[in-house]
Amino acid sequence: MPRLPRLDLPNVPQHIVQRGNNRQPIFFDENDYSIYLEYLREALVKNHCKLYAFVQMTNHVHLLAMSEASGGISGLMQSVGRRYVRYINKTYQRTGTLFEGRFKSSLIDSERYLLTCMRYIELNPVRAGMVDYPCDYRWSSCQHHVTGSGMEWLEEPPEYRLLAANPKARAMAYRELCTQALADHDIRAIRTHLNKDCALGSDKFQHEIETVLGRRVKIAPQGRPKKARDGNKK
Repeated sequence: MPRLPRLDLPNVPQHIVQRGNNRQPIFFDENDYSIYLEYLREALVKNHCKLYAFVQMTNHVHLLAMSEASGGISGLMQSVGRRYVRYINKTYQRTGTLFEGRFKSSLIDSERYLLTCMRYIELNPVRAGMVDYPCDYRWSSCQHHVTGSGMEWLEEPPEYRLLAANPKARAMAYRELCTQALADHDIRAIRTHLNKDCALGSDKFQHEIETVLGRRVKIAPQGRPKKARDGNKK
């Protein structure tokens, strides 16, 4: 069965993850993290995308991004991936695949899940036991969000700006949010919808996406559908 096209709509945020092939590292030195960010910043401009949050883990990357046009996210990931693989292969005298097949992605309901998804991304190093506080991890957007400075090329989503009236107050409010653990059901929902390329949000949000794209965007129920009972049988 041919693989369905990605769920892709302009001006709808997407949670994206790209992993190393066989879960192997994609960053080997601190300079690699910086180079990846440099390529990412340039690709955002080239593909008319906005980046709200990111984290660079040893063997994978999470992004929360939005494109102004259909296909922009795919263009963004292809642009970054090709340049970064060439850099890694040349720097470390290696050949072969660096990333696993396709990046994973899910559309995100801004009203319900955008700030939750931002926190999920930036709390990755805490869940991995690498740091005690998310803003202590150097290779993520968290420090920018809790200080309000440092990465001017990042976009602030409307939901973040609604936290408070001025930048300093917003940063303090977001810092407070990041001290709170995510609910287990939110973590499961984010992971499941990401892995299944589905739209994460309310029923209303999912229905609107299905109407526009003309295809199912919800997680399909497990197992075969139950057969209708014959009312004449006892």
